[in-house]
Amino acid sequence: MSTLPVFYSPKYLYTAITSDTTTKAAAVAASLVAKPIPNVEVREPSRAITESEIALVHSPEYANAIATGSNKALADSNGLCDWTPDFASSRLWATGGVRDAVLEALHTRSNAGSMSSGLHHARFDHGTGYCTINGLAIGARLALQEGAKRVLIVDLDAHGGGGTASLIAGIPGIEQIDVSVSSYDGYVGTPQCNYTLVSSASDYLPVVQAVLAQCSDPESIDLVIYNAGVDPHQDCTTGGLRGVTTEMLKERENIVFSWAKTHNIPVAFVFAGGYLGAKLNEEALVQLHRNTIEQAAGY
Repeated sequence: MSTLPVFYSPKYLYTAITSDTTTKAAAVAASLVAKPIPNVEVREPSRAITESEIALVHSPEYANAIATGSNKALADSNGLCDWTPDFASSRLWATGGVRDAVLEALHTRSNAGSMSSGLHHARFDHGTGYCTINGLAIGARLALQEGAKRVLIVDLDAHGGGGTASLIAGIPGIEQIDVSVSSYDGYVGTPQCNYTLVSSASDYLPVVQAVLAQCSDPESIDLVIYNAGVDPHQDCTTGGLRGVTTEMLKERENIVFSWAKTHNIPVAFVFAGGYLGAKLNEEALVQLHRNTIEQAAGY
């Protein structure tokens, strides 16, 4: 079995705030040292994302604001915190990890991942919803530049990926499947972006299976970019749906990676949502993200 590369660096972290978006990767990385997953290799990203790469999907003004802090109103629009050089560095490196996972999966035709979060709500000219740079859309555009003809973004975060949908609209070769359990950042689905809001846990896995099964001509897909949010979990107070358990989310990962393997599609995955709270402690949150890695490594 081939090695699964998962990109991570302490440079992803911004600990001046207590947001899981900028800190939880450290706990997952530490768990992989203490309890390794067979065939998983943690790798340092090659470099941070560049301003020109950000500008593939974001406005030049916003790309510059994120990179330099030149426009505070734009740079502070993520909903997490005010811009600082250290915060910017953490987002640039975390998005660099997304890029490297995408290109690794595309070129090796095997799965790869990055411990990155805070992506799918970011818009053309501003951040929002804890998201600063839309690494999903950037990754898809870079994959096309590297020769991919068809890229599918699968977004199973608790919340809608309206930011991604807005950034890929009208771009040939990029599609999105989006199943959420929270109406936040929902949108009207299109032939390019299949959006479904699920309100009952009993429907969750059947809907995920159905939308994947409905995907036309899957053998022509060159790459899946998977936004593997674990915040649909019932114990996650930011987006969770009652009745969605750890075992259900583990089965969800099996469904996604099995479907991709059946159609010979490599998957580049990121962590996305998943937040500590009164009912979800660090050990449980780490295990939810480890389940994604384990399923990716198994295929």
